[in-house]
Formats: sequence, C-alpha cells, structure tokens
Amino acid sequence: MKNLHWFKKKSIKGKQGGRRISFGEYKRAVSWSKYLVSPGAAIKGEGEEEWSADMSQLFIGSKFASGRHSRIYRGVYKQKDVAIKLISQPEEDENLAAFLEKQFTSEVSLLLHLHHPNIITLVGACKKAPVFCIITEYLAGGSLRKYLHQRQPYSIPVRLVLKLALDIALGMQYLHSQGILHRDLKSENLLLGQDMCVKVADFGISCLESQCGNAKGFIGTYRWMAPEMIKEKHHTKKVDVYSFGIVLWELLTGLTPFHNMTPEQAAYAVSHKNERPPLPSECPWRFSDLINRCWSSNPNKRPHFDEIVSILENFTELLEHDPEFLSTYKPPPTNTFFGCLPRFNATHKSPISKD
Repeated sequence: MKNLHWFKKKSIKGKQGGRRISFGEYKRAVSWSKYLVSPGAAIKGEGEEEWSADMSQLFIGSKFASGRHSRIYRGVYKQKDVAIKLISQPEEDENLAAFLEKQFTSEVSLLLHLHHPNIITLVGACKKAPVFCIITEYLAGGSLRKYLHQRQPYSIPVRLVLKLALDIALGMQYLHSQGILHRDLKSENLLLGQDMCVKVADFGISCLESQCGNAKGFIGTYRWMAPEMIKEKHHTKKVDVYSFGIVLWELLTGLTPFHNMTPEQAAYAVSHKNERPPLPSECPWRFSDLINRCWSSNPNKRPHFDEIVSILENFTELLEHDPEFLSTYKPPPTNTFFGCLPRFNATHKSPISKD
C-alpha cells in the first residue's frame, strides 16, 4: 500500500495533460485498493495465471463511465495508464450475481485471445467476489458517442467518416474471423485514441458464434439492436452488421438514433414497423446504399464485414483521386433501361444487391 504515495504524486498523461489526481480521487484509490488487494501478492485463482493482475500494482483514480452493474475508472497499472472496469455482484440476487460472474469470465476469456489494432487490449483482470475487475489500455479520446455529441450535427468531414468507419469495420472483420459476435456494437463502445484510431471495446455480452443461441432474455441496447434480436429469435454475425449500419448513420449525422423515441418505442418501430433512422437528404448515395444494405430487415441481405471493408477501402482510394467522388455519382433512374441492369461497386467487379 505504500506505493499509493507514489500514485498521489504521479501526473497522469493523456487528454488532460499533466493533471494530478485530487485528494478525493486519492482517497478512493486507497479505499478500493484496500478492498481488492491481498497483501503482498498477486491474486490468482486456479487456471487464471494467464490473465490475473497483481492488484498491489493497480491504483484507481476517477470514474469516467458507468453501466448497469459496472463502473469504469481511470488508473495506473505498473506505471501505465489504464481503464479499470469494476463489476459488482449484488448480494441480494443470486441469479444476477451468477450471471455477472459468467459474463466477466466470458469477457476476459475472449479479450485474452484478441490481438488487433482496432480491438481494445486486455492488460489483466482480477476475480475476487463480490467485485470483479477488468483492466484494459486507456484511450484518451473517450467514446465515439462523446466525440460526436461534442460536435455540431452533420459536421464530420467525409474523409474522417470514412477513416472512422473503416477502423470499426476492420476491428469487426477481425472479430468475426475469430468466430465472435460482439452483440452490443454502438458508438458508446467504440473508443478513440489520440490519433483518432477507433478500437472496439466492451465485450461483456459477446459470445462465440458456436455458443450463441437465441436472444431470449438478452440484454442489449435497443437503438442499435437488430430486429431479430429484439424479437428474441436466433441470430448470427449479421446482427453486428445491422448495428454497424446504425453507427455509420451516427457518423454521418452526429445524432442519436431514434432520439425522439424511448428505447422501447424504438425497438417496436424497428421490429414491427421496419422503421430506421431517417437518412439526410444530402447523404452521398454510396453511403446510403451501404447503410440500407447493412440494416436490412433480412439478415441474409446484409453484407459480411469482408465486403464492407473492401467497399470502404475502395471509397477511400477513389476519394484520393477524386475529392468529389462520393457526392457526384448518382444511380440511374430505375424506370430506364439502365436501371434494369445490375449495379456495380466502385471497382466494377461484382454487383451490389439492393433490398
């Protein structure tokens, strides 16, 4: 515990520069550390050696986010800035406590084997009921949602939209290649580094595709949730593609999807009325076409992330040669002879289907 004196003096680098933690933050670090740390040793359970953190080296600072059953703090682990997710088990609800423990174990197990520049990096974890702890790298840019809401609507330059969208798609392409469904892809769970690199985070309700059944009793985020999940039906990787379509809409508009509805109203509108957030009239056709495909009510009509990455890479390359590329081309009218022909993507190699 003597190292807490060092933590009190340490300047935490990042967005806030050389800001020192307050005395209140220091007191919270002391109290949490007393609660979590076994004196003088790392906490390791059976079979946990791969990921168990030495909690005597972890110092907890200020809270910057919270969830239903978790809080996320900024801190320092072995002299590196980290984000610390603390999950608290409720003593009065044994079923929920067991569910949260299973969720914690699943999230750590998945993160342990994920290594990609667009996926958050696991640093370590601690399993000591009733509080579980997941330590990841700290990204100073915060969430994509926070970034969008700090700007004016419709103000993100198209090049930046493409860059952010491609980062997300690359991370999801890798995740799906590992047989993993994220199942809660949204702007809040997409984190920004100082270089505007996006990393996919929060794998609390993710699962291996081979182990994902139906969505009965599933807890997700309605505004980004695919209709088949809302209806608690069997689901595949295509639920993440639907959510990506909503995120791409967010990038283009800077708005919250279905902002004029409650989450429950949004869920009903999506699943029973096939409603989607309105695309802006000035939205480039190529973006609107991709978004419409991603959030199709038919999962089979949604593209895989391999195709999404290819499309976005093509857009990026063509935009370098023609700055007006995304805004000039419009598809031919459907009532002409040419409208009867298949449409092709930017490389003219394969037709793009339309719902």
